[in-house]
Amino acid sequence: MSITVLDTCSAIRAILLAPVADRVDLLRSMLEPTRGMYRHHPGEVDLVAMHLQASGFPVDRDEERCLDALDTLAAAGAWDRMRRALDDASAVLLEATPGLAAPDITVLFVLGDPGDEHFMGPCQGVTGFGGISGHIVITFWPFPENVERLEATAVHELHHNLRFGPGGVVWNPMTVTVGDHIVSEGLADAFARQLYGDELGPTRIGVPHLHDDEIFGKVLTGLDVTGMRNFTAWVHGDPSAERFGLTPVGLPMGAGYAAGNRLVDTYLAATGQTAAQALHAQSSEIIATTLRRGRH
Repeated sequence: MSITVLDTCSAIRAILLAPVADRVDLLRSMLEPTRGMYRHHPGEVDLVAMHLQASGFPVDRDEERCLDALDTLAAAGAWDRMRRALDDASAVLLEATPGLAAPDITVLFVLGDPGDEHFMGPCQGVTGFGGISGHIVITFWPFPENVERLEATAVHELHHNLRFGPGGVVWNPMTVTVGDHIVSEGLADAFARQLYGDELGPTRIGVPHLHDDEIFGKVLTGLDVTGMRNFTAWVHGDPSAERFGLTPVGLPMGAGYAAGNRLVDTYLAATGQTAAQALHAQSSEIIATTLRRGRH
C-alpha cells in the first residue's frame, strides 16, 4: 500500500498565476489523477465541472485571496503534515486489521472557493470525500481551526477509504441506508479522535450537536431511510440539502456526524474495541448495540 499526496501546492500556484485563458486546461491536468474516483459515474466526467461544483477554487476571480491562502498552507507545512498523518494512520489500521487488503491511494488536497458562501459558512471551509477506494479528495480553506485539524481531517477520509475498500464493507447504492452513512462518519471521527484526541478529532460541523438529545433522537428516526439523494439532509443537515436542491428534514448542519459519534462511542465502549479495530464493523450491529443500551 502506498499513499501519494499530489503536489497540488505547485500546481494551484501555477494555475492562479497563469493567464485566465490557460487556467482551465491547467486545472484539468492537475485533476486528471482523480479520474478513477468517478469510475462508477455514468458517462464521461468533466473533471473541471466536478471541481467547481464541489467548491473547488475558482479560475476566474479571487486570485489574490487564493494565493494568500496557499501561502498560509505552505507555511504550515500542510502537504508534509498530511503525508505523515496518512502514513502513520495507515500503519495503525493495518496493525489493527491483519490481512487488510489496502489499496494504493491518491490524495488530492485542493484549495476551496472563498466566494462560495455555503462552503465558507455552513461547511466551515472544509469538505472531504474518501468513500471511493484508492482516492481521497479534501477541499480546504485555511481557517486557523482547519489548519490545526489538518491531520484529523486526512485520517478521517482514510478510514472511509479502507472501510469501503477491497474486502471491506460493501456500499450498495440500492440498499444502503442513512444509518450506514452516519455510522461510517462516526467511525471515521472516532478514528481521528483515537489518534488526535477529542479536541481535534471530531469533524467541526458535528461538534455543536454532540450532546443534543433532541437532535440525536430525530436522526435516529431516519436511520432506515434509503435512496442516496435523501442522505444529505439527514447526515449533513438542511443547509446542505437546500444548497443542492434536496428536501430538508429539520436538522442543523452536521447533525448526522454528531449522531454517528454517539452511536459509535456506545458500540466501542460496549465491545472494548478501538475505532481502528472496528474498521469493518457492520453498521447494523453498531446501531443495534446502541439501541440495546438505551440510546446513550
